[in-house]
Amino acid sequence: MAEHSGRADHAFPPPQREGLYRAIHERRDVRAQFLPDPVPPEVLARLLDAAHHAPSVGFMQPWDFLVIDSLEVRRRVHRLFLQENERGAQQFSAERQQAYRRLKLEGILESPLNLCITCDRSRGDGPVLGRTSIVDTDLFSTCLAVQNLWLAARAEGIGLGWVSILDQQELATILDLPEQVYPLAYLCLGYVSEFLQQPELARSGWRQRLPLTELVHGNGWGQALADEALHEALREVAKPCQP
Repeated sequence: MAEHSGRADHAFPPPQREGLYRAIHERRDVRAQFLPDPVPPEVLARLLDAAHHAPSVGFMQPWDFLVIDSLEVRRRVHRLFLQENERGAQQFSAERQQAYRRLKLEGILESPLNLCITCDRSRGDGPVLGRTSIVDTDLFSTCLAVQNLWLAARAEGIGLGWVSILDQQELATILDLPEQVYPLAYLCLGYVSEFLQQPELARSGWRQRLPLTELVHGNGWGQALADEALHEALREVAKPCQP
């Protein structure tokens, strides 16, 4: 990785930077590759600590972490998934439904551990600095905790899968959540047999990664970048195309 000629006194050493970018590019939404090996407590503690160090608007830290190792609870969540997955499939065309039903979309029972990251929408003691205009910044902040956890898990060699095909109200009932606590992310965690070279949906042909150069605008929507050097750098960073 080339060193920039400008100020770099706060930059990580190259091997550490490369490790961070590797975690970003090799992170996968894992569904089918889980191994039964347990996640050691000290490793799980590091992952949760990484999540807890996510940034949050107004430093509200709206997250809590429910560690779910009960097979009975996981079976109830799995039944909920099956119900919602069937409803989800029916929203696609007949041809798309066939492709949908071939996809493996969760690892609730296969993974050794489930984790639910919640958002306490009442946290912050009155008006929260930075949240007075955009109320949903508590949800956005909790998503950053999920991303921290995901990258740390990849660095530890642990797979993580986000199960989004769940009725959130029913999930909250299963987990006995207080009324003001929203179950933002239901996750499956565990060591894996492999990390796929491509995201599973790309590999299956469901959807491909969009070209970065088509997603970067200059000064207004749809306007070309004024900085031609940045445009060229974006083209260069995409070679070879990132999985």
